[in-house]
Amino acid sequence: MSAHMDHTALIKSLPPETKASLTTRSDAAGLQHLALYLAALAVCTTGIALQVPFWPVLMLPQGVLLVFLFTLSHECTHQTPFRSKWLNEAAGHFCALAMALPFVWFRYYHLAHHKFTNDPERDPELEQGPRPETVPQWLKYLSGWGYWRGMAGTLWRNAFGTIDAPYLPERRHAHMRLEARVLLAVYTAALLSLLASPLVLWLWLVPLLIGQPFLRAYLLAEHGLCPPVANMLENSRTTFTNRLLRFLAWNMPYHAEHHSFPNVPFYQLPAFHEITQAHLKSTSDGYREFSADYLRQISR
Repeated sequence: MSAHMDHTALIKSLPPETKASLTTRSDAAGLQHLALYLAALAVCTTGIALQVPFWPVLMLPQGVLLVFLFTLSHECTHQTPFRSKWLNEAAGHFCALAMALPFVWFRYYHLAHHKFTNDPERDPELEQGPRPETVPQWLKYLSGWGYWRGMAGTLWRNAFGTIDAPYLPERRHAHMRLEARVLLAVYTAALLSLLASPLVLWLWLVPLLIGQPFLRAYLLAEHGLCPPVANMLENSRTTFTNRLLRFLAWNMPYHAEHHSFPNVPFYQLPAFHEITQAHLKSTSDGYREFSADYLRQISR
């Protein structure tokens, strides 16, 4: 195989049985990963709720686990973590609740991102806010301010305003409106609960704010410093990282692989990486290396 093969040629070159094996979905594999993830979340939640010694320290892992549900939601938009459609839908809506990411809306937003990856004119991720170009912009980006402001605006617009983005199909507008209203009602109830107990603050709101910079730093690596070209092995980055981070992010550090063949479920991405690694154009040895490269680039 040519070392310069793009993602479409690479996928076409795969034998049918390899494609079938790579795209096989499994409820068992997805549920096993989810059970471990939720167990870690339950340990932190219990420790904070019972105020065990040094319980405020648990708000960091709690926050990281909460915000990285983004990567599960993202997988669920592709219907790949589980074989059963209802499990993908249920997990996606659960993540929506945890981090104010309306799932029905996010599916179409994300599919448009796949269609127009890194296209400054049409990729909705870049429309929502261009990548930071100065160190102060980078720090503001890491704070998560842009995410929270964007999601508050999206929820309000979907609930009470005009839904008009070109990638949001009209037949789904009513679902998006209902979803946004339900989420806003739940968040209103959660805020009102603070009048009786500060638990929501320590279990959810503060951890979300603490965890967001870790998610932002991770997400910036997915396409940051990648060229606006059509080849998914070049416009998306694979970041080589440790097993814990791959677990947290549902194997999405293999991001060029995911964009090249989105039908591959997260647990098959390491196998697909073996096939793609000679053709990857944008890679980093860890998130520290990527962040250092990014800072160097924007400091020039």
